Amino acid sequence: MATYAIGDIQGCFATLQVLLAELGFSPSRDRLWLVGDLVNRGRQSLETLRWIQRHEHAITVVLGNHDLHLLARAAGVAPAKKNDTLDDILAAPDATALLDWLRHRPLLHHTNDLAMVHAGLHPQWTIEAARGYAGEIEAMLQAPTWQQEIAGLVGVPPRWSTALEGAKRWRSITSYLTRVRGCFADGSINAAFDGPLNDMPRGCTAWFDFPAPAWSTHRLVTGHWAALGLHESTYATAIDTGCVWGKQLTALCLETRAIVSVPAQ
Repeated sequence: MATYAIGDIQGCFATLQVLLAELGFSPSRDRLWLVGDLVNRGRQSLETLRWIQRHEHAITVVLGNHDLHLLARAAGVAPAKKNDTLDDILAAPDATALLDWLRHRPLLHHTNDLAMVHAGLHPQWTIEAARGYAGEIEAMLQAPTWQQEIAGLVGVPPRWSTALEGAKRWRSITSYLTRVRGCFADGSINAAFDGPLNDMPRGCTAWFDFPAPAWSTHRLVTGHWAALGLHESTYATAIDTGCVWGKQLTALCLETRAIVSVPAQ
């Protein structure tokens, strides 16, 4: 039995199947950790989501920003973006079942000394605190009123504070879990930056490079930052290698730390 963490799929279903074949993956024996952004921008978002749901007994998923965007669009609180490829999901006969399954996925998963989140964590959050904050968003998404409440996630996130309440609190929490790349010295997110690590603006630090982060009791596996690529830092491994941009889809074996990548199909 092996456990493989796989970077952002984003609807690149054909490449996912090539990678799984390269790994010799068997859903009866092995397990997958998927770091979020299952859908959008690739051509096969519907096929991807259906396959993951069908094999959920072997797969652990955390939600990414594109997955939340799909839910926000389904709820009618977010417009389509220029490069969206979500219409096939929204028009599918099983759309309701797929979306209900998706909104019941977590935003943070942890076990023993490993944790998985789509983008990153605030440097002052312990894993236990982050689990609680993620749980606030998960409870909202799983509630009967989710279609109204998810509107609170849309917009510019405020700087994190435990004193935040309501939609501002949810938006700030979600921005760290699903969107963070660079942070200013006070821990607030530079929402405009999405470039490579060497181009980090003056006064900003990669979220994983803050000294002695509170979450360092665990080794994190993340995706989201395609321009960063495969990156190993002291306490985190980033595995979004830009498949949807024509680069690679990458798997990390959690037991051996071996890396396997295949070219985008």
